[in-house]
Amino acid sequence: MNMTPSQRITSLGLVLPPAPPPAGLYKPVLVVGEFLFISGQGPMKSDGTYITGRVGEDLNLGQAKLAAEQVGLTMLSTIKTHFGDIDRIKRLVKTLGMVNCTPEFDQQPLVINGFSELMADVFGTDMGVGARSAVGIVLPGHVAVEIEAMFQLH
Repeated sequence: MNMTPSQRITSLGLVLPPAPPPAGLYKPVLVVGEFLFISGQGPMKSDGTYITGRVGEDLNLGQAKLAAEQVGLTMLSTIKTHFGDIDRIKRLVKTLGMVNCTPEFDQQPLVINGFSELMADVFGTDMGVGARSAVGIVLPGHVAVEIEAMFQLH
């Protein structure tokens, strides 16, 4: 039986945090033609705080991967809050994953797998996997991970 993304979210028992308010002058989501662009999201927890720290200093690889998964949950919440029907999403097209890490840390792709694996669980192993970049960077608010994405709509 093919489940919709919203049915998968329910069946996986995923708990979405609150959608974060914009932290500047930008749109959290923007539809252009058949594409849904999501501005950079951080790993917001259910209590409204963020997972913070530098990977390789404050956080290890496993903790950072969990932070990237939390970004995915935050993004799904942002989509539901600012766009609406998550089932209108056909596929993930592009992901830009940014990891707050020490200069010596070089496993950013493994961190961003936390986000990518969640998207594959929610949208399917084909439609939930798109093109991707993963980089190390200094992030605002000392958040551990920030991710932006582009989706294609039905």
